[in-house]
Amino acid sequence: MKIYDVDGFPNPVRVRIALAEKSVTDQVEFIHVDVMGGEHRSDAFKAKNPDAVVPCLELDDGSYISQCNAITEYLDAAFDGPSLTGKTPEDRGKIAMMNLRAENGLLNAVGAYFHHATPGLGPDLERDQCAVWGHKQKIVARDTMAYLNSVLADHAYLAGEDFSIADITAFAGLAFADLSKVDIPENLTHLLAWRAKVAARPSVAA
Repeated sequence: MKIYDVDGFPNPVRVRIALAEKSVTDQVEFIHVDVMGGEHRSDAFKAKNPDAVVPCLELDDGSYISQCNAITEYLDAAFDGPSLTGKTPEDRGKIAMMNLRAENGLLNAVGAYFHHATPGLGPDLERDQCAVWGHKQKIVARDTMAYLNSVLADHAYLAGEDFSIADITAFAGLAFADLSKVDIPENLTHLLAWRAKVAARPSVAA
């Protein structure tokens, strides 16, 4: 398999953590995409992933899977190891729900703030910015942090007592928040403790 990505970018981080959790990182060839140079918008890359974003997974048969959730679904089903998407119908539903809340309310909201209300990746890449929208999404991100904190007051992880794709997404969202200078309020103690716990996992700390 091949992964087209940029090491350290929020969404590629999600897939790299999933690979490590499934203990299959050594089965993947990572191919750097020059996002800052606009390679992701080239015809050659869009032939692989018409979304023009990273990461993108190339399977051994030459087909492609993009979108982090879809890639993680594939990895979770294709390889042994702890389930990241849930084993029972109830678990799968709860994990999917919390993953979407973390993705839409935190990761994507911070992304909207970064790309619309800050210089982001620079004028060559940031097109059609809308600062009002960006600042509104910063509020959404802060509200989501408070919500996740309330969930973690009663559970070890975001979808229950087991680590899942929802935790990976939220962890990447907080890393993006750091980059974008969207601080986690100090009173969100459960969220901060959870973050430290996740950061210590071998799949993240490596």
